[in-house]
Amino acid sequence: MTVWAVAQTTRGESQSKARWRIIGTIIGAIAAIAFMALAPQAPWMFFPLIAIWIGLCSGFATFVSNFRSYALVLAGYTCSIICMDAASNPNDIFFVAVSRSTYIVLGVLCEALMGFIFATSQERQARAQMRDKLESALILVSRTLKSILGAERGALTAARNQFGTILTINDQIEFAEVEMGPHGHEGDHARAALAAVSILLSRGFGMATRLQLLSHDHPAFEQVAEEILLFLKYFPDRLPLSTEVPDLLAELQHLRDLCRQYAAPHRHDDILTSLEPVPELEPFELASEQGAYAPNLDERVLFVSLGELLGDMELAIVEYEASTHIIRGDHFHFQRQGHRDTREAIHNGIRGACVVMITALIYEVTAWPNGLGFIAITTLVCGLFATKENPVLGTTEFLKGALAAYAMAWLLVFVLMPKVTTYETLFLFLGPAMFLGGLAKGNPATAGGSAAYGLLLPAMLGLHNHSIMNEMAFYNGNMATVLAVCISVMVFRAVLPFSSSAERFRLRRVMLSELRGLAQPSHKPEISAWVGRNTDRFARLIRHAGPTPLPLIEACIQGTLATLTLGLNVIRLRTLMDREYLPESARRPIQLVLQYVEHSTRRHDKAARVANAAVRRLRALDALETDLITRLEMTRAITYLVVIAHTMQTNADFLDADKPFTGEHSQLAKN
Repeated sequence: MTVWAVAQTTRGESQSKARWRIIGTIIGAIAAIAFMALAPQAPWMFFPLIAIWIGLCSGFATFVSNFRSYALVLAGYTCSIICMDAASNPNDIFFVAVSRSTYIVLGVLCEALMGFIFATSQERQARAQMRDKLESALILVSRTLKSILGAERGALTAARNQFGTILTINDQIEFAEVEMGPHGHEGDHARAALAAVSILLSRGFGMATRLQLLSHDHPAFEQVAEEILLFLKYFPDRLPLSTEVPDLLAELQHLRDLCRQYAAPHRHDDILTSLEPVPELEPFELASEQGAYAPNLDERVLFVSLGELLGDMELAIVEYEASTHIIRGDHFHFQRQGHRDTREAIHNGIRGACVVMITALIYEVTAWPNGLGFIAITTLVCGLFATKENPVLGTTEFLKGALAAYAMAWLLVFVLMPKVTTYETLFLFLGPAMFLGGLAKGNPATAGGSAAYGLLLPAMLGLHNHSIMNEMAFYNGNMATVLAVCISVMVFRAVLPFSSSAERFRLRRVMLSELRGLAQPSHKPEISAWVGRNTDRFARLIRHAGPTPLPLIEACIQGTLATLTLGLNVIRLRTLMDREYLPESARRPIQLVLQYVEHSTRRHDKAARVANAAVRRLRALDALETDLITRLEMTRAITYLVVIAHTMQTNADFLDADKPFTGEHSQLAKN
């Protein structure tokens, strides 16, 4: 069973799960010994202790990711399994705990040995796979930006679906690091590259808003945009070539220099005379026959936005390049911050505790000989699904797999196994039976059921060296297993069941609370933290929306995306204020906007009007200001305020946390 549980689709996943399985088993074994010592011959003190332990492990597992979460739930149900095995004779608790720990380690070693034999060139393949995944993320975002700048239909819809892909790649980086063995900080650079890609996507949504609101029918902007579109067009073909990366960075720097000079509030008589020519880019014809070109304020705002967009793309490429090789003396560290749902953790803990108490009550009332095993298997199933986003769906699939395992075990025990007397011939039956589970595991439609099939089938067979299971033992023992899965399904459906609407409400409330915190003067916001947490929330909404979201869910997704973009611009506005280049006459309207964002509940229309008034005020000040740095900072402030005003005006319904979200205002704004 351990070999089956540890075996994953990649060696990195298998090694990571094996390590955390050992850690979780040891913690659970220690807890089992402690609980048995604390409650000798006192079942109704003993069972609540187990229930509390299961609840704590399930709750805390919600706050961590990947197989660290698995280790915590494993510590919970390992404690339950050991305690139930030793309950009939508490003096054997140490022997049972050591026995389970040693055969878990033995199973891990067996799987590791087979992996060592078949996993050749593991480090090289892991590096290549991590590079390919980052390339795919960068290519996807480049195509999205090309669609946004080209004003193509469906660009924003395609962009929002990429957040889930980015999170999946981020989780797989950890497993690639395990496969690489001793390594530098390539994984940290890879995570930083993905974070830059997420920020780049978010900035793309803001760019789409500015293109919608501001006049951009200007020759210079159209020329620069065409050059950027040409760069993005050939980017997917050039990125996989390592020799092209320096040229890509040089061209990005050149384009950023153009955007900076166009964004600068002065006349551009010979804008290109100070720039080194890039072979792939043709120089612009900037001067007209009538004289030198001077961009208006709308155009400068767009160039500021374009320059920041290209800056994020440059950072993503730099981090991608750093992730492809070891850098001597590198001490870089990066960890993405994800969403933590306290309410979900509490629900998971309560469900886990309820499972133990319900099954313990059944055991005490019926005195079922297999009741202790019934309790242990139920805690195992609930532990496996305690941290799933939708445990109702997961346990239902698990029940199907358990029934399939029961049917296969019946065929093996009563039809095939009595006909053989040697291990070699037994393998002819068991091998194909387990192989079917492996095939099902590789199919997404049957992967959930295959987990139960592979995990429970060996236990249902009752394998011994010198005997086979009789009818009474088979039906009694395996009935306990199937009923345990049924009880788990019932608990997840009846006790605080998962609700997508309740989840949307929690995610919206937490997001809006954090948004108001971004505007607080005492708070120092970080773009990577804001984007990381909300990317996680956004991906959850997309996953639970299904292939054809309802209008309300679609409106909620749009509101979440708008809030993400709004917070990003609030952070940049705060950063601009911290630089203190703006005069007091320009700072006052911006401070007023931030104050309204901080206290925006029920006042979003007012906040939007204040932001629009701040834009008008800064436009007037820009026309009177003579200092170039101050004017450039005002241009940046207008760049952010335009998006803030538009977002708060068109998403007032979603941004009001005191009212249930109906989506009506969002639909009207969309129409």
